[in-house]
Amino acid sequence: MVVVARRARQLQTGSRPLIDTSRLRKHTRIAREELVKGLLDFELPVLPQTAEEKETKRRKG
Repeated sequence: MVVVARRARQLQTGSRPLIDTSRLRKHTRIAREELVKGLLDFELPVLPQTAEEKETKRRKG
């Protein structure tokens, strides 16, 4: 949802929508629709391993 929130902020500050907005008025709805249609690029962060995962990896390797 952070992606949608950031995109909504961009729309509020004047960025142009990537979809037809004739039926949508709220910036959050426009941003959500853009995300659903795959028009927004984003990357998922790589989470650090937990101590348990590290220990399991040590035992296997």
